[in-house]
Amino acid sequence: MYLANPSRYQSMKYNRLGRSGLKLPAVSLGLWHNFGDYDTMANMKALVTKAFDMGITHFDLANNYGPPPGSAEKNFGRILKEELSAYRDELIISTKAGYGMWEGPYGDFGSRKYLLASLDQSLKRMGLDYVDIFYHHRPDPNTPVEESMLALDSAVRQGKALYVGISNYRREDTEKAYKILKELKTPFVIHQPNYSILDRWIESDGLKDYAAEIGIGLIVFSPLAQGMLTNRYLNGIPEDSRAGRGVTPFLPKSRITEDKLRMIRKLDQIASKRGQTLAQMALSWVLKDGKVASVLVGASKVSQLEDNVRCINNLTFTEEELKAIDEAIR
Repeated sequence: MYLANPSRYQSMKYNRLGRSGLKLPAVSLGLWHNFGDYDTMANMKALVTKAFDMGITHFDLANNYGPPPGSAEKNFGRILKEELSAYRDELIISTKAGYGMWEGPYGDFGSRKYLLASLDQSLKRMGLDYVDIFYHHRPDPNTPVEESMLALDSAVRQGKALYVGISNYRREDTEKAYKILKELKTPFVIHQPNYSILDRWIESDGLKDYAAEIGIGLIVFSPLAQGMLTNRYLNGIPEDSRAGRGVTPFLPKSRITEDKLRMIRKLDQIASKRGQTLAQMALSWVLKDGKVASVLVGASKVSQLEDNVRCINNLTFTEEELKAIDEAIR
């Protein structure tokens, strides 16, 4: 039986989500990749337990994570039961619904029917009575935002979620969601967009500042730009990498151009001068100003997770370093 590291909370940094009472670790573990039925249970257990031993209390899932869809929740539920059941009240477990999950007209997007049915399925797969955070995974252009937000509110009132959040919403849609949830007094505490050195849309869109203004926290996915902001591609495209194998549409080989590779090498040189790996610097950059509460990282090996967590040891940047980073990607 797994016994957690007794000093697990001593080195991790915890940040409050906006003006709520909830805190998240600066680094959270995302189960988007590496927790499906084609992965080994031994490695999955090693990643989850090592994460908790390092003070990572937040585990981020969605109904369709796998592959196949649902398998990440099922496998995480098994790990919870076999290794972490004694620590449930020390964990933040989040899941989402919004992308295609099952056949027919009720298994996608943002209807009340889909969101609440999906949450019930997620709870069964994980063997839980409730999740700590339930998200709408993406805005639905064909469903009134009121309907989707009322479904999130119902999840809380039914005792199936403690808090709610949204993901992939731009500022305009976030404003609409916030007004509805504020009127309902629903505990809306978090927004999950993508954000990295290479993709700063939440700055130009105004979402980053707006979240701070209304008092909700940000947790960002793809802070390493699907692996581009690591040492993986410094010398080209390895055949066994995600891009090389063509296993994800989010990082096609065509996206890693010679210009991108030169830019990544320049960033790596800046990171080296800071005493960090490129991945560590990329994560530190996202966390640097305190407007992002947590970065979501995925890992296929424990060593990757250990490397990523060390980002919290150096979250400050000089003006010269920030200028050099901006010039490298310009």
